[in-house]
Amino acid sequence: MRKNFRNQDPRNIIEIGISNDRFFNGDAIAFADQRAWTQNSDDECIAFRRRPEAIYMNEIGYQPIIAVTGATGFVGGALARQLLQMGYRVRSMCRRPLTEAERESGIEWIEGSLTDSDRFDALLRDARYCFHIAAMFRTEGPRKAFMQVNRDATRALLEASRRAGVERFIYCSSIGVHGNVADAPADENAPFDPRDPYQESKLRAEDLCRDEMGRPGMSVVIVRPCSTYGPGDTRMLKLFRLVQRRRFLFAGRQTPNFHPVYIDDLVAGYILTMVHPDAPSGTFILGDRAFLPLRDYVRAVATALDVPPPKTTIPYSLALMAARLCEALYAPLGLQPPLPRRRLTIFKHNRAFSIRRAQTVLGYQPLINLEEGFRRTITWYRQQGMLA
Repeated sequence: MRKNFRNQDPRNIIEIGISNDRFFNGDAIAFADQRAWTQNSDDECIAFRRRPEAIYMNEIGYQPIIAVTGATGFVGGALARQLLQMGYRVRSMCRRPLTEAERESGIEWIEGSLTDSDRFDALLRDARYCFHIAAMFRTEGPRKAFMQVNRDATRALLEASRRAGVERFIYCSSIGVHGNVADAPADENAPFDPRDPYQESKLRAEDLCRDEMGRPGMSVVIVRPCSTYGPGDTRMLKLFRLVQRRRFLFAGRQTPNFHPVYIDDLVAGYILTMVHPDAPSGTFILGDRAFLPLRDYVRAVATALDVPPPKTTIPYSLALMAARLCEALYAPLGLQPPLPRRRLTIFKHNRAFSIRRAQTVLGYQPLINLEEGFRRTITWYRQQGMLA
């Protein structure tokens, strides 16, 4: 059964269809499996999402393999699930025993971690694309450990991708490589100023990717995501809890900007870097349409939670002293401090970026505003019993 979509805007057609049919819109081809379609009583197809990457979906008759590191995490997991839903085969690595949900996810699992470079050939066998999302991030540790996981593993994965014949390698970096943005909004060419071992290790991994961009045979894309939130994320949970319990304190009187991105929009941007024919190599910042002052961001959290917005401010020096004390007390115990010093950068470092290049080159269109994103996130937190 086939319907004519030639008069439709191709940006509105993605993963639509009846059963396993395919629909054509000029040069645009959208494919849907049975999990991703709906129909009304008039037997008309309804697009369940509106995404610009629909223009470039042109895989017919087989399922390319996509390697995704970090599929057990927040961003990598969301990306892997979306790729599976779009009909791709997804392969990833896991070093711990899989949960039941992970075993039944449809992902092909290879046992190993980023430090097991001898497992990369198995991960990348017959893969067309590789998304390198996994990284050492939330853990406090020495610079050497960050470099081993984030830089050295990237080098080994790039080499293995070339051996495997991967067509495009997409690397997940961080806006943190820019440090404190002095001239907002910063674009992809803004100065680098990493402020901690994590950010430095991501920049060194970027250097490796840039070296590969000049070589034929495999295109390389660097993505710098803004601060990502949404269902599945627990990094922002502490902020939501503190605001809900009216315990959130601002540190210092500076008014830095904050630039979020909702998980669905980030995943859509990642997919565009994979399928867009005009992005063979390069760097893209992916974020929401606009950044905002941190105080406004926290106020929006309070509004979504239906509580009064925080107003209390303590001296930054006092917060820094408390963070140092936490680190000193927790380090001998081998535990992660609840307030590491790097967490305080949110109160001092300006995070304001331009996504114009992604919009212009990729057609990237973030669709979820902060109000809707917070509503979905809070709903998920409550469903998981994480938030009252």
